[in-house]
Formats: sequence, structure tokens, C-alpha cells
Amino acid sequence: MEKIIEESKQGESLVLENKPENTKKLFIESYGCAMNFSDSEVVASILSDGGYNTTSVLEEADLVLVNTCSIRDKAEQTIRKRLEKYNAVKRTNPKMKVGVLGCMAERLKSQFLEEEKIVDLVVGPDAYKDLPNLLAEVEEGRDAINVILSKEETYGDISPVRLMSNGITALVSITRGCDNMCTFCVVPFTRGRERSREPQSIMNEIKDLWEKGFKEITLLGQNVDSYLWYGGGLKKDFVNASEMQKATAVDFDQLLEMVAVGFPKMRIRFSTSNPQDMHESILHVIAKYPNICKHIHLPVQSGSNRILKEMNRLHSREEYMALIDKIRAIVPDASISQDMIAGFPTETEADHQDTMSLMEYVKYNFGYMYSYSERPGTLAGRKMKDDVEEETKARRLQEIVDLQQKHAWFRSEEFVGKTVEVLVEKVSKKSKDEFSGRNSQSITVVFPKENYKIGDFVNVKITSCTSGTLKGEAVGLSEMN
Repeated sequence: MEKIIEESKQGESLVLENKPENTKKLFIESYGCAMNFSDSEVVASILSDGGYNTTSVLEEADLVLVNTCSIRDKAEQTIRKRLEKYNAVKRTNPKMKVGVLGCMAERLKSQFLEEEKIVDLVVGPDAYKDLPNLLAEVEEGRDAINVILSKEETYGDISPVRLMSNGITALVSITRGCDNMCTFCVVPFTRGRERSREPQSIMNEIKDLWEKGFKEITLLGQNVDSYLWYGGGLKKDFVNASEMQKATAVDFDQLLEMVAVGFPKMRIRFSTSNPQDMHESILHVIAKYPNICKHIHLPVQSGSNRILKEMNRLHSREEYMALIDKIRAIVPDASISQDMIAGFPTETEADHQDTMSLMEYVKYNFGYMYSYSERPGTLAGRKMKDDVEEETKARRLQEIVDLQQKHAWFRSEEFVGKTVEVLVEKVSKKSKDEFSGRNSQSITVVFPKENYKIGDFVNVKITSCTSGTLKGEAVGLSEMN
């Protein structure tokens, strides 16, 4: 499982359209990856039916929930500080209830409830439908907990309430859990084994979004390429499925094509991919349909075969490079992004140089780079000594970041002089006279507003760039409108 953590979104409070009949107020903050933000929309939907409207004002909330991340120690420390803030407010508003959702909930349940007594309820990623019952327990004066991991739950029957201020892009969850036991990752232990969502419920959710005016969806999962629907149940149990179930099963390239054909005027993204599960058939579907975005997030974590083995990554450096070659051949205009970890246990200078040389081979468009942070409960945390000195980790990370910056400039400059299709998402942060959106390759593009509006697909001729942003002039609406 790879976690893309967008720093600008951390701690966002979700505010949705109010129902006039609801009398209670919910404050919900999210931290971590896109899956957590998607889950918060599911939670808000469940609680909206239970009488709660969302608020962005912490002090007026009846219920405060924080959707948590365990991927790095920094994330956990941030959340602990937020819990301190909630409890300070609670002292002036004793009726306020505080709850922890998500991956930290599962990992630190007894610590939060029994030892530190800093929350009223703890709810794991598969137990959100139980929230009304758990809140009833809290109202009776009892602590409430449900962190049971499910073999079936995908929330396919819950229609998430959306953050209506954008109304352009939305996340659509297609899988939950992960079967890849990477030694550095907590996800299999906090989110459970991998299971896929029924295809028709996915299509129905996208249809609802289309009818509400959304222009782009991201198919979301810990590992979307291994999506497999055969009637329900865990992916690992597919070997025991009937011949009929196997014959009628739907995998990711079939689902992706189904969505592309069903919604030809909607842009489709997906995240996250795993190198060993990205098959050539998926690449041919991406190449075939213009509404499928030409961006592949393909985490590798290290360029060293020895470290990849220590991480329990189920691919080699050579297999990864061969996959990159296939992407370049089949989808030549695709952008590729990465996740990289610096300073994994036992990493030598030679291992680090293997990572640097792999980056030189691929020349990624952008990436998410971190120094190794030992996570309790992971195999690496239990069995491996965190033996790379912090200053060495920091130096290696900086070298990775500097090289990525150089490659990002190179990739951005390739767009100069070309015309790209941009979905207008918002007004630019730097100028109220400019719009900002992304092209098919998920690169930010800024251009003068003229008479265009948010939600338009606009063809923009790129005239200049920075390492992370393309700048240009609109030349007209695209055929996607």
C-alpha cells in the first residue's frame, strides 16, 4: 500500500450542505491519504442521517471526530496535538464528545480510551456504520469502541456526501484493505485484507456525481490494480470461487473500461497502483480512451534490489524498469510519479545510489519522498533495527528531493509550446485574474481567466513553466465540454 499524503489538505475540516431538520453539529477533521478523506465523506453521510450537520467551528460542535493516519510518526504527533486542543475546548463545553476514526484508532484503541482517557469513542475503518450505536453508548455515559476489521465491508451502499464548494472533482472508493505485506507499512493491520466493491454500485455513484455536475472522478484504493469483484469476499479467497464466479469476475482493466465507456465526458483518474499488479492490459485501456487521464502513480520506494527484498516489495528493480519501458511504449504521453523512502534499515550508500540511478532512468514528473519512520506493529518495526543515522537519512532524502526537482523541471519544459487540455478547478492562489486546474498528466496549469468558468475543459497553450506548474494562454474549449 502506498499513501499519498497531500500536505496542503492535512487537517481540513469537512463542511457540507446542511439539512434544516438536523439539530446537532459535527466537526470532522481528516489527516493522511486520500482514502481517509473519502472515508470522512462516508462518515458525514451516515451521521447526516443521524441528525448531524457539519460545522467548521470547533467550539460549537456537539461531536468532534478526527480521521487519523498511522503511516508516519509525524502524522501521529500532529493528531495528538489536535486531541489536546479538542480536550481543552471540551473543558468549557462538557457536552462535547470526542472520537478517533481510522488507522490510529485501530492501533491505539486501549491507549486512547483506557490509559489516557482522552476520547469518548474509537471507531476503526470498517465500523463506520456502527457509529449511531456507538454514539448511543456514549450518551449513556459509557466509552464506545468498534475496531473490528471486516471481510466484506466496502461501504458500497453508502452514498457519500460531497464537499459541494468544489463540485468538480470527487473520490470514488473501489477497494478497501491491502494484501501486500510491505514490511514498513501498517495498512494491512489497520485496514484489513483486500476486498473489492461491487461494480454496479461504483457505476451508480459515478452516475450520481455526473448528474450533480462533477467533471472528474478518481477511482481510489490502497491498490487499485488488484481490484477483483467475483461476488464479494476477500481477494485471497478468489482461488476458492466457483467456475461461474471466476468466469464472470471483473478485474481493474474491465472496470476502468466500463467507467470510461459509461461516462465519456467525465475525466477518470485512479490511485494508487502497485508495480507487481499493473498489467499490460490496464495500459492498453488507458491508451484507448481519451477521458482516462495519462498519469500513473507508481511507487517504488527504493532502487536497490536488496532493500526491495527487505521491504517485501514483490518486484525487482529490473521488473520495475521493464514496466516503465512498457508504459513509455504503450502510453507515451503518460506522466509517472513516485513514492520513495530514504534510510530504510540496513540501507547502505550503494543502495542509496541505486535509488538515485533508478530515478535518473525514469525521470519522474513528481514524487512523494520521505525518510524512514519506524511504525510500531509493522514487520520492520518488530524485526529490524532502525540503524541508519538521522543525519544520514536527512542527507539522502535531500539528495533524492534535489534530483526529483531537477527531473520535474525537465518534464515541465517538455510541455512548453504544446497545447494541453485543462479542467478548471479553482481560482489561482497567486492571482484572482487566473484560473488553476490540472492537465491529463496531473500537472497544475495556470492561465488568464478570460470568459471561462470553473468546471470548463479548456485547451491551453503552454508558454512557460516552473518545476511544478505550467503557465499558458487559453485557445478555446475542448471537445470534453
